[in-house]
Amino acid sequence: MIDSVKKGSALARVASPPKAPVSSEDEKFLRFQLGTEGKALLPLNIIYQVMRVPGSEILPVPQMPTCVLGIYNWRGEMLWLVDIGQLVGFPTLWEPSAGKGGVGGDLMTIAIQVNDRSLGLVVPQINDIELHDSQQMQVPSMGLFAPEVMPYLQGYLITENSEVLMVLNGEAIAQAPLWQMHRINGEL
Repeated sequence: MIDSVKKGSALARVASPPKAPVSSEDEKFLRFQLGTEGKALLPLNIIYQVMRVPGSEILPVPQMPTCVLGIYNWRGEMLWLVDIGQLVGFPTLWEPSAGKGGVGGDLMTIAIQVNDRSLGLVVPQINDIELHDSQQMQVPSMGLFAPEVMPYLQGYLITENSEVLMVLNGEAIAQAPLWQMHRINGEL
């Protein structure tokens, strides 16, 4: 799963051991940035691979929302790449490459697999793998988070440093209404 990350990358080092004994409620999460200010977590059990995708190898798809960056040949299959930050209401951080209509530079991508469907979530930065007590997850209430993120939010955690970490729901992301018309046509 995550062991395919190259040495020296952000995930090549595993999070330091927890300070307290691991309880049965502790779950591993991948922590990453959403936009410039948001911090989010995804459960590690839905993450298939973390990789850098060259922007030059992304094929743009016409008539798609701007959060869909395009498709990428991943292990001989089409992997749809989505700017997850933009999908959930953060401003896009990606600049189109000159004259190609695609995205320039390398993009940090989290390949998730939910219900036999793969999707590439593009993020500006991946921080680390962390253990969190899933029993401490709080249910989000309206007004606490932007309305765009609410359908994709499983809950949130507050760290010892009073940081608010959004826990995204991989299944909700994979089942987003945005994909429904393309699934019917067998494209996604």
